[in-house]
Amino acid sequence: MATRKEVADLAGVSEATVSRVLNGVGPIKETTRQRVLEAAKKLDYQLNAVAASFARGRSGNIGVVLPHVPKVRLFSTYYFSEILSGIGEAARAGGQGLLLLYREPGAAYDYASLFHTQRVDACVLLGTSSLPQERQGIERLAKLDLPFCVVDQRFGETGFPAVCADHEEGTLQAARHLLGLGHRRIGFLNGSPHYSNSLDRAEGYRRALAEAGVPLNRKLLYEGNYSRKSGFEAASGIYRDLDSLDAVLCANDRMAIGLAQGLRERGCKLPRDLPIVGYDDSDAAALFDPPLTTVQVPFYEMGRIAAERLLRRLSGDTGEDLQGEGSSLVMLPTQLIVRKSSQSGEE
Repeated sequence: MATRKEVADLAGVSEATVSRVLNGVGPIKETTRQRVLEAAKKLDYQLNAVAASFARGRSGNIGVVLPHVPKVRLFSTYYFSEILSGIGEAARAGGQGLLLLYREPGAAYDYASLFHTQRVDACVLLGTSSLPQERQGIERLAKLDLPFCVVDQRFGETGFPAVCADHEEGTLQAARHLLGLGHRRIGFLNGSPHYSNSLDRAEGYRRALAEAGVPLNRKLLYEGNYSRKSGFEAASGIYRDLDSLDAVLCANDRMAIGLAQGLRERGCKLPRDLPIVGYDDSDAAALFDPPLTTVQVPFYEMGRIAAERLLRRLSGDTGEDLQGEGSSLVMLPTQLIVRKSSQSGEE
C-alpha cells in the first residue's frame, strides 16, 4: 500500500500539502491539487477515513440521543425502533454513521459538548419533554446554531427544528369513530402532559367531543406513561368506572393492550363490555385479540426526514427542507385503522 510520503515525492510537494489536498483543508493552488490527486490515483493511495474526518472537523456521525429508562428496552419498543430505522436508513444513504447516546430523563443534558468534542456532526433528539431542565440543552443548541432536529416534540413558538406527526388530527379521527358508533361516555387514557404529543392528543379528544355536543367529563380522564404496565395499572380505575363508560381511547397501543389485559383479569369480555381504541398501529396492534382499532403514525418517515434535513444542512444545501417548505416544523399525517376492538357487539 502506498504511503503519503510516496504520493508527496511523486507530486513534488510536501507531505503536509498532500494531507491538505486529500482532506480538503485550506487554500491550495488548482495545479498543485491536480498533481496530488493524479499522484494519489496512480499509486492507488487510500486515505484514512477517520483521520480525514478529524482533519475536516467532522466525525462522520449523526448522533441520536435517547432517554435512558431502567428496565425498559427502548430498542424493542415500536416507537423507538421505527424512528431509529428511519434515521439509520437516511444516515446510511448519506454516508454517515450513527452514534447512539443516552441521557437521563428529566435532567439537563449538554448536547453542545457532543459537537465541541467532534463526536457528532449533527444530532437527532428523541423522547424529549417540555421540562425546563430538559429544554435548557436544546435552547443552547439553537443559540449556537448547531445542526439538530427534535422528533415528535414541539416547543411552542421557539422555532426549534422538529419533525412530528399530527396527533391532534389522529386522536380527533379516533374519537369521531367512537362517537359515530353511538358512544358518548368515552374515557381517555393519555400520557404525561410534559410531552407535546400528549397535549395534541388531548386537544383532538376535546375537539371531537365538542363537535358532537358532548360535555367533557374530567372523571373519565386517566393518565399513564405510555408503558403497557401503566395501562394495566389504569385498569383498576377504569373497571371501577365501567358503568360510566361506553368506550376508552388510549394514547398508544402499549397502554391499550395493558388496559385490555387488566380488564380481562377482572372478568371483562372485550370488546363487548368495553370497546377500546389504541394509537400508533404498532406490530402488536393487529396481532392482539381482539385486533386493535388504532391510529397509524409514520414513525419511520419521521426519523428518515429528520436525518435527511440534517444531511442537507451538513452538505450546505440551503434550499427548502424536505416536505417542510422551509419551515422549522414538519408535520406528517396520521391515519385511522379500524379493527374489532372498537366493535362493542363482539367478544
